[in-house]
Amino acid sequence: MTLSPRVKICCISSIQEARTAIEFGAAALGLVSEMPSGPGPIPEEKIAEIAACVPPPIATFLLTSKTKVSDIIRQHQYCRTNTIQIVDRLTHGTYQDLREALPGIAIVQVIHVTGEESIEEALSVSTEVDAILLDSGNQSAKIKELGGTGRVHNWSISRQICERVKKPVFLAGGLHPGNVKEAIQTVQPFGIDVCSGVRTNNNLNEAKLARFFQQIRETWQK
Repeated sequence: MTLSPRVKICCISSIQEARTAIEFGAAALGLVSEMPSGPGPIPEEKIAEIAACVPPPIATFLLTSKTKVSDIIRQHQYCRTNTIQIVDRLTHGTYQDLREALPGIAIVQVIHVTGEESIEEALSVSTEVDAILLDSGNQSAKIKELGGTGRVHNWSISRQICERVKKPVFLAGGLHPGNVKEAIQTVQPFGIDVCSGVRTNNNLNEAKLARFFQQIRETWQK
């Protein structure tokens, strides 16, 4: 890698949080819709309001737990983000169906890194989407964990995925100012995704944001 990784700040809950994240250097914002578990979900009305106020070239990610393409299409047509982040597996419909219905909208598929099998899953999906996001979750849990766990997963597996997948790869899962430098050096992802690691009591913490971005800058200083 020759470029500093793009940073996505997730769980954005207001226009002010969006502005703050952008001011500190975020290249993308995550807007979380209804989830079975985890932090950050906001009403679709709020997602649409925030997305409409974000200037280009900042990416706005709609995080959706829906598994039917028809449901994702309807949700996106209301929320109007420029990117869809699918946090579960599609069960009805295909990525091509999404592309045909929503031309120009980027598609990012989350892979929950649970073991070596995640490498093959990432490779098989990567040809269908615009980017992969590696997170720490458990789709097989009684109550699905589809992100926002605050847990770090096996970075050596994530590194193998980054090396083998030919699409941009974002790294999420338990990142914070104290470990983001090691994460970048170990995994070498295209992008970094953080939620709870830059928050206090569910609110963006400017001191944590400053330290987080400083650690990323230091990683790439000559």
